Amino acid sequence: MNIKRNNYCFKKSSEITGCILAGLLLGGMITIAATSPFFIQNLLRVFKDLKKYKSKKVYDTFYRLKEQGYVNFYEKNNQIFVSLTEKGKKKAGWMQVDNLKINKPKRWDGKWRVLLFDITELKRLHREALRGKLISMGFTMLQKSVWVIPYNCAKEVKILKSFFGLSDKEIRMLVVEDIGEDGEYKKFFKIN
Repeated sequence: MNIKRNNYCFKKSSEITGCILAGLLLGGMITIAATSPFFIQNLLRVFKDLKKYKSKKVYDTFYRLKEQGYVNFYEKNNQIFVSLTEKGKKKAGWMQVDNLKINKPKRWDGKWRVLLFDITELKRLHREALRGKLISMGFTMLQKSVWVIPYNCAKEVKILKSFFGLSDKEIRMLVVEDIGEDGEYKKFFKIN
């Protein structure tokens, strides 16, 4: 048996855009005092990760996101509200999935994570995108719709499941100690 890893290339998005969309996705709506002359500084306080960028660049990114239809700004009772549009939520979801990575511990716990999926032909694009993402995250194919990795990835699989809108009948992860002949897989993952 010869195990090969396919390389899928996922487009990298700008760090500032990613930070803004992820922050709004996690935080919901952001509120800032509209009467404050320090609007951008208040935004930077809310989005702590953006402090390392020039405020003009952050402002321009917010403006561009608004122009592209990813965020809404509106004022009510001397407060400015910033929120994601439906289009923005989809973009933020793609970016979150695009950046998923599985942490590899220094020491293997001796357990395999086996991902099983049975996705109908009607969701063929989801199935193909899921396969590509599994490969980019480090999974390798055990059988046709059975993928394996030796690292804990329950959170990451939950995000994928939610993002692709898959049910428990369509995707399931098992944690097992024995997958049968695993010498090639141990060699592939460089584990003992």
